Amino acid sequence: METSPLNIAGLRHDYAAQGLRRANLDLDPIRQFTLWFTDAAQAGIRDANAMSLATTALDGEPSVRVVLLKGFDERGFVFFTNYASEKGKHLDANPRAALVFYWVQLERQIRIAGSVEKTSREESAHYFHSRPPGTQLGAWVSRQSEVIDARRVLDARLAEMTERFLGGEIPLPPHWGGYRVKPVTMEFWQGRPNRLHDRFRYSKQADGSWLIDRLAP
Repeated sequence: METSPLNIAGLRHDYAAQGLRRANLDLDPIRQFTLWFTDAAQAGIRDANAMSLATTALDGEPSVRVVLLKGFDERGFVFFTNYASEKGKHLDANPRAALVFYWVQLERQIRIAGSVEKTSREESAHYFHSRPPGTQLGAWVSRQSEVIDARRVLDARLAEMTERFLGGEIPLPPHWGGYRVKPVTMEFWQGRPNRLHDRFRYSKQADGSWLIDRLAP
């Protein structure tokens, strides 16, 4: 058995952040997320809105990929994609998902889990038409997650769609739009020395309030 030229087991980082205490937390996890997300953006972290999205197929097979957060409020966290993609098929079969943000520069991680719903067509169209024209065309070009023979297939479809919509508004594709993850749990993780990290989990209660628990690292 070949071994890696890198000492993977020896790769480690000693976390040295100040820490997180219950007294520091907002009682509302969306407001707490806003504070941390603002910190990440102001720290100049590239793609601070990148998040891992985990879904499961009907047979329980999990899948994870990185997508971009494009909006959030008290209703949940929004991203956009091709509804016919693997993630779209998973969410049709099992409308639940988990998200993870990891900002290594701040030694912070946020985990979110909850149910998923599609955004309205109006909301999807508003975001779609805010994108650059090339990206709008790309949503028409790619049959996301399907097997293709070669790159030239995409190039040919891009030429076709460019000609088709030349000089006019590019319409929102029927197979494209947003999803909103409606959180039922949110966990805020702050790195600490000796791997004794600070972890606080918010759990949504039946009356809409949030229970906050400290978790062992």
